[in-house]
Amino acid sequence: MAYIFPTAMIALPLGVFGTALFPLPSDRSPRLAQDSEVAQFPICSGSGRITCVVDGDTIWYRGTKIRIADIDTPEVSDPDCAREAQLGRKATRRLQYLLNEGAFTLAANPDGRDEDPYGRKLRVVTRGGESLGDVLVNEGLAEQWGGVRRGWC
Repeated sequence: MAYIFPTAMIALPLGVFGTALFPLPSDRSPRLAQDSEVAQFPICSGSGRITCVVDGDTIWYRGTKIRIADIDTPEVSDPDCAREAQLGRKATRRLQYLLNEGAFTLAANPDGRDEDPYGRKLRVVTRGGESLGDVLVNEGLAEQWGGVRRGWC
């Protein structure tokens, strides 16, 4: 009969604690089956927009312009004051970082509308079931969408 006790004592702790000692590769977070969208998002510039971040609540993804349906962020293209411009740039960079951090899901707008009046698709961006918009709200870079644009000045 083979003696396997020491091997089991070593294998079990490595299996249990392995991810703490050896983190997952570049994705930074475990990839859940539901999160199937993956892309690299630069900040948008110029007219050839395929996949990029416009601002804190608008992106282009695979050639489709998407308005993140559950939040409103400060404007970057036509801000009302310097504070709004500064917060808008922070929200834009933070959204870019969050999108580039790993796989995500584009979920249907909870109110059932598919597009806004400007023709942008309305979607909620989630990772692991958590809204990335909620992350921005919790960090003070966005507000829950309430149907009208608020002032940031």
